[in-house]
Amino acid sequence: MKKSVNITSKIAPLLSLLSFLLIWELVVRLKQIPEYILASPSQVFISAKEIFPMLLTHTSVTFLEAVLGFVLSIILAFLLAFVLIHVSWLKQAIYPLLIISQTIPLIILAVLFLIWFGFGILPKVLVTVLVCFFPVVISLINGLDSVDPEQINLFRSMGASQMAIYKMVRLPAAMPSFFSGLRISATYSIMAAVIGEWMGAQSGLGYFMTLAQKSFQIDQVLAAVFIISLLSLLLVKIVDLMEYLLVPWNRESNEHNAAQ
Repeated sequence: MKKSVNITSKIAPLLSLLSFLLIWELVVRLKQIPEYILASPSQVFISAKEIFPMLLTHTSVTFLEAVLGFVLSIILAFLLAFVLIHVSWLKQAIYPLLIISQTIPLIILAVLFLIWFGFGILPKVLVTVLVCFFPVVISLINGLDSVDPEQINLFRSMGASQMAIYKMVRLPAAMPSFFSGLRISATYSIMAAVIGEWMGAQSGLGYFMTLAQKSFQIDQVLAAVFIISLLSLLLVKIVDLMEYLLVPWNRESNEHNAAQ
């Protein structure tokens, strides 16, 4: 019974996607929608096949920008969370600033970074860091704060240092929350890099989409959108694999939730 439930849960998303693509294809064909307004999935596939080398070049640029920003955001989140968790007054001062930073429109920051740092890779990486950093650091701080104080007091009574408590108590307890935030950031990272490229770039999927949009090549725009979705899904699956390998004590609860 449990096996059939797991199979159904894996097949259901695929069936939903195939149904969506089929309805999309039928609507475009039956309504005879012009290609410059909405291309059918088959047209998108044919277009992607024809321009695959070009798409691959732009995809590699966007993926590099997204991964660099994603990794930097994780490093910064760990450093800041470690400091804030041990310096309460600094946490009270910086935590509201982290919240306020998310109220600034991303487009404005992308334009400013473009003016300050030019058309190279740096502005796109910085945009990705800003987008990915917040979910990771907030989830990590909340996870570190959720540790049972009695466990910390027990380790202190045994003479453990702050670093030892951090490694053996706080960090393992915070891992489930950390990976939840990491999963959210992974879904945002590719799109953040693309937004940075929209504002100004010489390569990348955002740059490619801008050119295709101006020439009303909607099939190429949708092909780029499809690749963006695949890259985001790939990063999420990588995060899932990392969680499975690094947080074995959380596997049972995840498997139980999936079975339900």
